[in-house]
Amino acid sequence: MTSTRDQEIQRRTELSVTRVTKAVFPNTTNHHNTLFGGTALAWMDEVSFIAATRFCRLPLVTVSTDRIDFKHPIPAGSIVELVGTVVKVGNTSLQVQVDVFVENMYLDGRERAIHGVFSFVAIDEDKRPVPVLAEA
Repeated sequence: MTSTRDQEIQRRTELSVTRVTKAVFPNTTNHHNTLFGGTALAWMDEVSFIAATRFCRLPLVTVSTDRIDFKHPIPAGSIVELVGTVVKVGNTSLQVQVDVFVENMYLDGRERAIHGVFSFVAIDEDKRPVPVLAEA
């Protein structure tokens, strides 16, 4: 039997999935003509923050990132889609998985290039942790 809290987490998770699509232009690439890792991480942090905020609608801070796996280089001239999904909900914290998919602008198909998990804590005006879900 699913609890009311579990049902609310499921509902909020579905509503908070965040997708951002970007084009990889020369100003975001390194000397190998591929996306800077730091730029990818910044994009991933932003998408994870948006998904987390949509989930709880509270002020949040990033507290950690789990392992970030760079599976494939992302060449200049590619399209990338970042997908952020809440994957774990604690009392004052939550985790958001971000997958970055790469596709050629002129060919069908795409593949996952980067995967990572970001952890957030909800805070009050004094920067103290608060519950991510209101008590029922």
